[in-house]
Amino acid sequence: MVGGTCAPALRLSYPCGEMPIEKPDVASNLLRVQERIERAAVRAGRNPADVSLVAVSKRKSAELIDVALAAGVLRIGENYVQEASNKIPHVRHRAEWHLIGHLQRNKARLASTLFEVIETVDSRELALALDRLGAERQIPLRVLLQVNIGDEASKHGIAPAELDAFIEALAPLTHVRIEGLMTIPPPADEKEGRAHFRALRRLRDHVAPRAPSNVALRELSMGMSDDFEIAIEEGATIVRVGRAIFGEREPR
Repeated sequence: MVGGTCAPALRLSYPCGEMPIEKPDVASNLLRVQERIERAAVRAGRNPADVSLVAVSKRKSAELIDVALAAGVLRIGENYVQEASNKIPHVRHRAEWHLIGHLQRNKARLASTLFEVIETVDSRELALALDRLGAERQIPLRVLLQVNIGDEASKHGIAPAELDAFIEALAPLTHVRIEGLMTIPPPADEKEGRAHFRALRRLRDHVAPRAPSNVALRELSMGMSDDFEIAIEEGATIVRVGRAIFGEREPR
């Protein structure tokens, strides 16, 4: 502090009074997360190999993503198309990129070139747009359908009661490959969180036998840093983990 204000050199690096976030030990964190995934799967009588990890790199640098990929991460999740477009060209290692944030239709074309999997399809119009883009490239786009399992007005997603009709409307599509369901449940304690994950699994099991031939609801993407273990116990095949691997997000 100089005269009661931040010193200029400090102010250039960090806001007054803030300290830099300690660099995470990504490799050690990843190992702990993988061990927790394995233990949760075993508790549920499942094969740990049936659970995929998506490491969520929102507001993390390309350099840190490369550290994670070098440590064994295979899949990276990003929340924002623009952030991903600025970051992906600087990532040296190969990754399977997942979009796990809301996708606006005006960014669908860019998203289709960046991501192997778009986990957040929540409207017929978006599905149609992605189908057209897939047809242009002659490469089917892999997608998950986002379900608003908590029926929250503030969140995107298909209402559970409308999922059957929504999937039926996608039957004519030929260039999107619908691989499963995704959800972001409301904040809850363990009992309520478990109930939301169980509800998505049961919804999938109810809808899947009647789904059109171009819809295979194998995947259940649910569970994040605070709750991925109970999500696995309730049937998750994909967990999206950021903070437990990369540490706290840096300020904008």
